Amino acid sequence: MTDRKRSTALALASALAGTAVLLAAPAAHADVVDVAYDCKTPIGDKSAVSPIDIKAVREGDGYKLTMSFQKGVSSSPVELGKGAMSPSAVILADGAEKASVPVSGAANPEAVPANTPIKITDLSGTYTPGKSGKVTFTAGVLTIKALGTVTTCTPGNSPKPSLELDVSAAASGGSSQDTLPQTGPTDSALALGTLGATVLLTGAAGVLWLTRRGRRARS
Repeated sequence: MTDRKRSTALALASALAGTAVLLAAPAAHADVVDVAYDCKTPIGDKSAVSPIDIKAVREGDGYKLTMSFQKGVSSSPVELGKGAMSPSAVILADGAEKASVPVSGAANPEAVPANTPIKITDLSGTYTPGKSGKVTFTAGVLTIKALGTVTTCTPGNSPKPSLELDVSAAASGGSSQDTLPQTGPTDSALALGTLGATVLLTGAAGVLWLTRRGRRARS
């Protein structure tokens, strides 16, 4: 093969490999969605709107979901020291299957001044699909714990999904050859049956020995 033909063949192989990678990659569509939260706080009801972004990265049999807040959704009447606030939330999966995916994140890395919108750190969790197909992911309830109090924020505007993804469920494995031996009543019955057969054979041998001994005594 000439150098020119070899170069052409390599270029064609690289192009085909790139096409295969694109075909194998999961189709995804993401949007930054405005979520209007209605929050129940220790000092009364509050409301705020925050753009929410949800991303997914394949990890093993599942997908790591990351939920990002671009604006704060609540505030505190007193300053929150560093690490005083702990956020968590739920991402709602719909489509090929319905699921609630819990996500959580780190505490506030810096102190939050009083009456200042609290910036929520990125929240992440793992979604393991039970079915393959198209699944959407939408922001659910947000929970903020701080200074012994709990603030619950519920989306009040029925937000649309932030992410739509074609997911692949892990293939279920296992075969009859991998099944461990039974250790239940059936085995006990078999064991007792074997023991019974041994006793029976021993009894038969004893009868035969006694019969032969009787014959020798008479002779």
